[in-house]
Amino acid sequence: MRPEILFPLFAPATSLPGIGRKFGTLLEAVAGGPHVVDLLWYLPTGIIDRRFSPTVSETPEGVLVTLTVKVESHAAPHNRRAGSAPSARRQPYKVWASDETGRISLVFFHARPEYLERTLPIGQVRVVSGKAERFGGDLQMTHPDQIGTLEEIDRVRSVEPTYGLTAGLPQSTMQKAVRGALDRALPLPEWHDRPLLAREGWAGWREALEAAHMPQSEDELSPTTLARRRLAYDELLANQLALLLVRRRMRLRPGRAIKGNGRLRKVVMQALPYQLTAAQERSVREILADMERPNRMLRLLQGDVGSGKTVVALLAMLAAVESGAQAALMAPTELLARQHLRTITALAEPAGVRVGLLTGGRSKERQEMVTRVAAGDVDVVIGTHALFQEGMEFRDLAFVVVDEQHRFGVHQRLALTDQVGTAADVLVMSATPIPRTLTLTVYGDMDVSRLDEKPPGRRPIATRALPLSRLDEVVAAVGRRVAQGERAYWVCPLVSESEVFDAAAAEERFATLAEKFGAQVGLAHGRQKSSERDQVMARFAAGEVRILVATTVIEVGVDVPEATIMVIEHAERFGLAQLHQLRGRVGRGGAESSCLLLYAHPLGEAARARINILRETEDGFRIAEEDLRLRGAGEILGVRQSGMPQFRMADLAAHQDLLAVARDDAQAFLQLDPELRSARGEALRTLLYLFERDAATALIRSG
Repeated sequence: MRPEILFPLFAPATSLPGIGRKFGTLLEAVAGGPHVVDLLWYLPTGIIDRRFSPTVSETPEGVLVTLTVKVESHAAPHNRRAGSAPSARRQPYKVWASDETGRISLVFFHARPEYLERTLPIGQVRVVSGKAERFGGDLQMTHPDQIGTLEEIDRVRSVEPTYGLTAGLPQSTMQKAVRGALDRALPLPEWHDRPLLAREGWAGWREALEAAHMPQSEDELSPTTLARRRLAYDELLANQLALLLVRRRMRLRPGRAIKGNGRLRKVVMQALPYQLTAAQERSVREILADMERPNRMLRLLQGDVGSGKTVVALLAMLAAVESGAQAALMAPTELLARQHLRTITALAEPAGVRVGLLTGGRSKERQEMVTRVAAGDVDVVIGTHALFQEGMEFRDLAFVVVDEQHRFGVHQRLALTDQVGTAADVLVMSATPIPRTLTLTVYGDMDVSRLDEKPPGRRPIATRALPLSRLDEVVAAVGRRVAQGERAYWVCPLVSESEVFDAAAAEERFATLAEKFGAQVGLAHGRQKSSERDQVMARFAAGEVRILVATTVIEVGVDVPEATIMVIEHAERFGLAQLHQLRGRVGRGGAESSCLLLYAHPLGEAARARINILRETEDGFRIAEEDLRLRGAGEILGVRQSGMPQFRMADLAAHQDLLAVARDDAQAFLQLDPELRSARGEALRTLLYLFERDAATALIRSG
């Protein structure tokens, strides 16, 4: 149950004064959620400084000023009747005011006289704020931004935060809503150690929120301010605490010690046409050591495209088979499952290992495979999500490999470990190198092995950048290479978040290339049926199609060692890690490969930096670090698809140092109080609820 002290923050934003359903919908769109607390996490992006208060005679033109003046007279425009000429009806309403140094007119168009007479009564002193200008020799201020009484001078003559908006949402409404949210935020029990607060110079949570929403200068909008660092650390600590509670639950669950005798691995190792890299050998050792422990394993094997993850996973699966148990490998698509089947069968069958394929549907072949798996007649089963559907039984499943699940979040991983049975170890493979910082936030519930070397014999990919004005030359060059028997990917631009527009761009390029090269050109995009897309990719793999025009659906896709050319159109629209992933589709065979990055003029600074880094290195981990530096964490994996937590306060590029501290703090505290029962433990529970990591508190109870 969420603590009662947080109830006001998790009320809908429409419960705030002056926020109806219309504004509530707009606030939810910009703040990223429907609750009052979402407004607290929506920090200002700018300020309006109204503190400059000159006299009327010293007021400069075009500068924001706050003046204290006495209202002298009202001058309504003449002939405001409905039948009067349009020019007369457009005349402004003027209010004359002055101080001891001079006069100024306050100008209002489409004015309501009764409102202005009430707001600016003759003979009274008022504080007005806005930009002044001269018109016909007179100083005037058109539609003052703020008008207040002398008692309200501190409110008017202040620094105003400004927020990102959407159409139909005024800045004043946004400010009012945030102010209302801050009024609901009560001081909460402190969840941080006093020595940490003293060392960092941090105020309490409530004071930090107030300071973050009331910056007094442009500098105070920086993520490095004390207030914003405190709030970022709160969020990072909640994230790390939740992940460690998940990890603890995994480790407390009974597993089994799996130890093979090395017989099958020895045969496979001898048959390999190459030596394992040092990174592969290290990763195998780490995985086997986990398997030998009685607790369940949940480990990530992270490696670049072509770094040899499949061989590492196979050697671990063989250890399970040597112990008399079964192993399974789950791929995201049937096409990738069949690709794994070919690779693993070729390596494992000479050692007498029985490998089978299980996919969805109700075919006779599937039913036969289900029966064989249940009887224990298959040692290694490869398939899609169908592996763990209802009605599927293993005789003795001890080890599961999950391939290409970088789009799996922590909750999906928990659900998967529940699905695969009570004692099976789980190895998750990802071909998306991400920075160490992000590894902690995305995969903090797992142990991590990294393959940071390429197997010997992998040739570098020649990477060139060319302007789109040379498109005809590129088409001709691709044509020549294809005529010599080579194969090419042609990736079309990322148009928007919409697959519809991306597919349209691919279809347009497909039409122009098909006109020139005929049936040698194929098309693959996310709007096609998966069976249709798989068929086209299979034809490309078989060499029937020689140019595959595609959207980013091929980023994680079919392995075609014969493909030697990658053309990426509008490369400036793609992220660095995504460009690297796409480039990794070629250079997988022994032939020399090339990647052509086509860009549109003018090339922005960030896009130029991305392209230059890609030309300098093929190291996916370095590229991932640069991508974090250039774009920030939110865009690297595509937050909604990646399983990565969507941080509201923390900016991982700016707050990397705090993440390691949060990890250490959470680890140390859970060793002392794993049930969160102490006073600080109770405060940390509140923190988990505050940042909506509620699922972690359920794990404490079930753990």
